[in-house]
Amino acid sequence: MPTSAMPESGRAAPQRSRTRSVLLWGAVSLAGAIAWGVLALARGEEISAVWLVVAALGSYAIAYRFYSRFIARRVLQPDDRRATPAERLEDGVDFHPTDRRVLLGHHFAAIAGAGPLVGPVLAAQMGYLPGTLWIVAGVIFAGAVQDMVVLFLSMRRDGTSLGQMARDEIGRAGGAAALVAVFAIMIILLGVLALVVVNALAHSPWGTFSVAMTIPIALFMGFWLHRIRPGRVVETSLIGVALLLLAIVGGSWVQDSSLASAFTLSPTTLVFCLIGYGFVASVLPVWMLLAPRDYLSTFMKIGTITLLAVGVVVAAPVLRADAVSDFASSGAGPVFAGALFPFLFITIACGALSGFHALVSSGTTPKLIEKESQVRMIGYGAMLMESFVAIMALIAAAALEPGLYYAMNAPAGLLGATAESASHAVAGLGFTITPDQLTQAAKSVEEQTLIARSGGAPTLAVGMSEIFSGLFGGTAMKAFWYHFAIMFEALFILTTVDAGTRVGRFMLQDMLGNVWKPVGRVNWKPGIWLCSGLVVAAWGYFLYTGATDPLGGINQLFPLFGIANQLLAAVALTVCTTVLVKSGRLRWAWVTGVPLVWVVAVTFTAGWQKIFSDDPKIGFFAQRARYSDALDAGQVLPPAKSLDDMHTVVTNSTVDGVLIALFLLLVAVVIVNAAVVCVRAVRTPGALPTSEAPYVESRIEVPAREEAPLAGASS
Repeated sequence: MPTSAMPESGRAAPQRSRTRSVLLWGAVSLAGAIAWGVLALARGEEISAVWLVVAALGSYAIAYRFYSRFIARRVLQPDDRRATPAERLEDGVDFHPTDRRVLLGHHFAAIAGAGPLVGPVLAAQMGYLPGTLWIVAGVIFAGAVQDMVVLFLSMRRDGTSLGQMARDEIGRAGGAAALVAVFAIMIILLGVLALVVVNALAHSPWGTFSVAMTIPIALFMGFWLHRIRPGRVVETSLIGVALLLLAIVGGSWVQDSSLASAFTLSPTTLVFCLIGYGFVASVLPVWMLLAPRDYLSTFMKIGTITLLAVGVVVAAPVLRADAVSDFASSGAGPVFAGALFPFLFITIACGALSGFHALVSSGTTPKLIEKESQVRMIGYGAMLMESFVAIMALIAAAALEPGLYYAMNAPAGLLGATAESASHAVAGLGFTITPDQLTQAAKSVEEQTLIARSGGAPTLAVGMSEIFSGLFGGTAMKAFWYHFAIMFEALFILTTVDAGTRVGRFMLQDMLGNVWKPVGRVNWKPGIWLCSGLVVAAWGYFLYTGATDPLGGINQLFPLFGIANQLLAAVALTVCTTVLVKSGRLRWAWVTGVPLVWVVAVTFTAGWQKIFSDDPKIGFFAQRARYSDALDAGQVLPPAKSLDDMHTVVTNSTVDGVLIALFLLLVAVVIVNAAVVCVRAVRTPGALPTSEAPYVESRIEVPAREEAPLAGASS
């Protein structure tokens, strides 16, 4: 029917829909603007944490609806008529078309590890406002963009890993540097994440039982969904959630039963359990264990964070931390040293911008995605979900009394071993907490002490217990919620270890495949087993040494975690920008180019200070000189407890300084090589050839969705 002949009711319906849409997004924008105004302008008065929640959620909604849609439609141009690697290369092991809901859960669980829980807690030292601004703005314009674009580019290249994409798109020199840097950093990240899991589950029967039970539950879900009742995602989800809740409740029962000893494991035992699990999860078909387990874990993660958000809205806790603390400018904070720029942006990575995510986006996820249009929901959407986790962690820390926060996160050498010495040290920082208050705080969560429980995880657990107990059960339930939070953190982090190990296997296969082609075939069983074994052996060695020696193994490399992770983001954004320029999309290169410039400025500034700073709290070589001089004088400085420990600290500082310089050099080579390629691409008429796989018509039919394609458009 011609438009002029269309009935009034037909023309009115779209108009009403547009009006409702304008009113809805106008209301969201107004609520977000008011919340940001309150947070930015309020000084010297109590601020409810609810404003943080409203500001974050409003910003996320607008970013997903408008900015991510712009990137998908204008920059990436997905085509649902094009077959994805999951369809073309399906092998039942690594490549397998996966329902978008299951894949969203898997991807979110794989990227959401320790970072969004711990980083914001530590960064609360600088006040709640800088961290909030970076978490929200960082994820919208950098983190979610990186995840989405890397996922799309990897999907178009048969699920190729980040390092191999760098080699294919940038060149031999930059590619070789990227492969070495990415794999080395990957091993460090996996070792650090695994150590956090070990520390969280050690001597915790509740946590160990509940986490262990997710493995058989996931196996059951995998077989139920793909063998017994294929395609019944909702049915499988309901069964899995019910079993997960039973496992959580059962863990509490096991802790107080005769079975507790069977699930009370030492750190060393947990190390070998993690190594074995990491290997098995890497070689089994992805639909059997990894994807359903991560999907199952997502229910636990999202459920807990949603419950925490409800608790914040209902209880409306006041933010006790300053909006911007004195430590932000002085750089002399007791939790970590360094000024707001660049170290806030190193401390808060996951939740804002994290290089580790690029490894997952070029690892398991691109091999499982059904349709190209789903990249937006999975890549951009999952990162927004993780960012909200970071906001909730920041609220949990900022809602604590500052005296308790610093008593938990300041170093043991400053606080001493007693409640009295800790109280005195905190007073020296300008905050107040009495010895009785410290003792009572530990007693309320059934811990012997909370003094110097650094690392962020215990602080988050205490903050969560405060909010949850205000909503359910009161003071009597604080201990329950505290231990629940510890278990939750372990489950949160473990999913990144198993997915990361599989990603590491892909990376190693790509690297070795450049030397011997059969190893590079992802379906060649000997290559799968060999590379999986090498990856778990690498991070397992550092993990075992770290679990048995407080100054050795992964503990030696822990100070590299933040900068190394952000250097990965620099590599990922460099690859993205290069591909956009090479493929004739120079006008859109700013989408990844702007966050690239920012992360390079942050990481190279931080790296420079870590190498050349004269402050031993910041510079690795300054720290080496301080401990070396003390060693010559026969002195023992904390954290060392003996002269042998002093030698170890000197060695660690030297190794860390050399490694960070090496990583900076490798990433600089990648960026320079990429710049040369981009200049050549701009000067060459037309688009340069890329490693994108040939077009193949898709045979998979899935329901059309709003965010779907400019169908038929190609990149």
